[in-house]
Amino acid sequence: MSDRHWLDVAPAEAIPPGGHEVVETDDEVIAVFNVDGEFFAIEDVCTHDGEELTGGPVEGDQIICPRHGARFCIRTGRALTPPAYEDVRTFPVRIHGGRLQVEVP
Repeated sequence: MSDRHWLDVAPAEAIPPGGHEVVETDDEVIAVFNVDGEFFAIEDVCTHDGEELTGGPVEGDQIICPRHGARFCIRTGRALTPPAYEDVRTFPVRIHGGRLQVEVP
């Protein structure tokens, strides 16, 4: 039996391509992005300075940290440019009954 569960985020149509929604759990803040009709979820924390990533510009499937310019791949969580070297966590996403959900611990 898994200790993980699906967290309801929003109706799937509420997040248009290029948009995002932020949800909080007791332990973390997760940003869910719509990249060209596909949904991806990453931890909303820059691994360089520990501050939120959302608020920074999104270019294609990359988010740019608003403070120091580190880029992260929204699809994989991979840190793409300095000053960040550590990837951000990713989370499984599904659409269930028309609702966008993220699997969280």
